[in-house]
Amino acid sequence: MASVDVTVRGAGVFGLSVAWACARRGAKVRVVDPYGVGAGASGGVVGALAPHVPEAWNALKAFQLESLLMAEGWWAGVCAVGGLDAGYARLGRVQPLEDTHAMALARGRVAGALAHWGTAAEWVVEKAAADWAPVSVSGYVVRDTLSARVAPRAALAALVAAVRALGGKVVTEAEDAGMVVHASGPWGLAALGQAMGRKVGSGVKGQAALLAHDARDCPQIFAAGLYLVPHADGTVAVGSTSETQWTAEGPDAQLDDLIATARRVMPALTNAKVLERWSGIRPRASTRQLTIGAWPDRPGHYIANGGFKIGFGMAPKMAETMADLILDGHDTIPDGFRVDRLIT
Repeated sequence: MASVDVTVRGAGVFGLSVAWACARRGAKVRVVDPYGVGAGASGGVVGALAPHVPEAWNALKAFQLESLLMAEGWWAGVCAVGGLDAGYARLGRVQPLEDTHAMALARGRVAGALAHWGTAAEWVVEKAAADWAPVSVSGYVVRDTLSARVAPRAALAALVAAVRALGGKVVTEAEDAGMVVHASGPWGLAALGQAMGRKVGSGVKGQAALLAHDARDCPQIFAAGLYLVPHADGTVAVGSTSETQWTAEGPDAQLDDLIATARRVMPALTNAKVLERWSGIRPRASTRQLTIGAWPDRPGHYIANGGFKIGFGMAPKMAETMADLILDGHDTIPDGFRVDRLIT
């Protein structure tokens, strides 16, 4: 047997999650990233694990639902083996309802949640709370109990510790050995596109901020297109922008606007100190879906990419699905996520 069964290129949440899933099944794994752990979009601050709305149901939403439902046990397993806390908590999400149309739409989705989420989670319309709640013109919000959070950097550290505890390696340089999984974000999409002779995706700049405000036991907020995610360390993450064009990769004036909007929609943050300003480039496949599976016409090579905005939420199910394929040859990838969708 080779000294390494699986080489993973990329130490973001997708690469480390695949490595963990394979190592947990007994494979000898090595993660290689010349830039280090979390050097790309996974090294951000937000960490929102949130579902799409429970309507127009399809296989892709079902995949996401399964990932979100398995997340608590999956991250608990990571933390138990590696000994580090990923900052996971399932505390739900609150969204303001601005008018009667928004309220009617939200109430219409109650039946969808019951049909597709069953008793595993709730989607309810209720009056806004008096303390930790966004500004709501109607006075009502929609609250779901499926959404959760992780602390991105803590989660990556927990994955590294768990992989190493099982004998895996996380290094900056090494040759390919065994099966090879390419999980290198926008750089990986560029390499895949070059190999296929067409553009298959791009990088999208995102910016976020970390504010000093202790709401650790409160739900995340989604308002005005922004996520406000309380973490257990007494901070609230605010994000993020989606920029297809930019002049510099670092934080800029758009982040100032984002922080101002966060303070407007959540008065509790009005005087909260800004602790960190972050920016990164996130991978978005041309299908706008996950891009996972075998690399066409390149035996022994696989792709785990395209986790634009939802990477941490999709990581548990994605990783186990990829481990099924790589180690057992068992392919359960939904058609909408397949790599060959990029060339058809």
